[in-house]
Amino acid sequence: MSLRNYLDRLRPNFEDGGKLHAFKSVFEGFETFLYVPNETSKSGVSIHDAIDSKRIMSLVVIALIPAVLFGMYNIGYQNALAAGKLGETAFINMFLYGFLALLPNILVSYIVGLGIEFAWAQWKGEEIQEGYLVSGILIPLIIPISTPLWMLALAVAFSVILVKEIFGGTGMNIFNVALVARAFLFFGYPSRMTGDTIWLSTQSIFNLGYTLPDGYTMATPLGQIAQGIPVNASMNDMIIGLIPGSVGETSVIAIALGALLLIWTNIASWKTMLSVFVGGAFMSYIFQTTGASPITWYEHLVLGGFCFGAVFMATDPVTSARTETGKWIYGFIIGVLAVIIRVLNLGYPEGMMLAILFGNMFAPLIDYCVVQSNINKRAKRAKL
Repeated sequence: MSLRNYLDRLRPNFEDGGKLHAFKSVFEGFETFLYVPNETSKSGVSIHDAIDSKRIMSLVVIALIPAVLFGMYNIGYQNALAAGKLGETAFINMFLYGFLALLPNILVSYIVGLGIEFAWAQWKGEEIQEGYLVSGILIPLIIPISTPLWMLALAVAFSVILVKEIFGGTGMNIFNVALVARAFLFFGYPSRMTGDTIWLSTQSIFNLGYTLPDGYTMATPLGQIAQGIPVNASMNDMIIGLIPGSVGETSVIAIALGALLLIWTNIASWKTMLSVFVGGAFMSYIFQTTGASPITWYEHLVLGGFCFGAVFMATDPVTSARTETGKWIYGFIIGVLAVIIRVLNLGYPEGMMLAILFGNMFAPLIDYCVVQSNINKRAKRAKL
């Protein structure tokens, strides 16, 4: 018996009058996770498309796979490098070590986030939404690998409940859910989100990897810059991603592969991505020419979470600007703010998170101004 037929046989139990009617939303959520709903609009004019929100979320997750896989390898690479065993550690051992180190974070993120979504839908008697499919993988990728699991669970619960569900669920949130989880950790537990001791997985796992001494330090390039220390990473390492940092944010190549898929499938706006880089390049070039920045303008674009934020965070269709002109303005503001925060706030060397959250806050205003400007122009033409 096929899975489709099995679900059809179970459905009457969850319909009105069925003995499991109270769990209808849970059944429908599981069913729509597996299959596109076989429903059409019963009234009004409808425009049908071959893609729904679940497919959009699935494509974003696929686009994240290169960053996830490289992040797993880099966890093992940095552990072996810190232990001085890089030359004698096999590639597969480093990858498996990173996989085992990252897997608990991913599981906690999804279990807590989806658990809240299921419980909320059950409580409200609503359909389960697919929005957390992307946030669930983004959150482990934008935090240090050493973040305790209980902190991660707390941050996920905070962001899902107070940023998403209270505002009405998927499509109604003002701020990016994953970034708010990171902001919660950054402001609530700063010692676990900044410094030189948080970027490494320091314990051996199932005889893979190496146990490092307590308090072992390894600063990110941006952290070194903030401390006035020359960056010891080459441009090749910055682009490939063989540097300390949040799990999914280090490899420009892996992020670029995801960006190509998002642009090719029209899931994310290339205008927003490009304008973020233009704004960052513009501001960092000004700081470079004035001597305020110790690194070149193009190094700003490949370090920290700049590329990851531009591709996967700034382009969030819910929290970003939606007008075509607004996308250019929105992205440019994010790029400029990210570099300003980096250069002028030595206590916070990474500015992408705050820049995108500020962009989220002003996105509705940007769209409003763009729309009103078009209305005024048309009104003037009508008078003529």
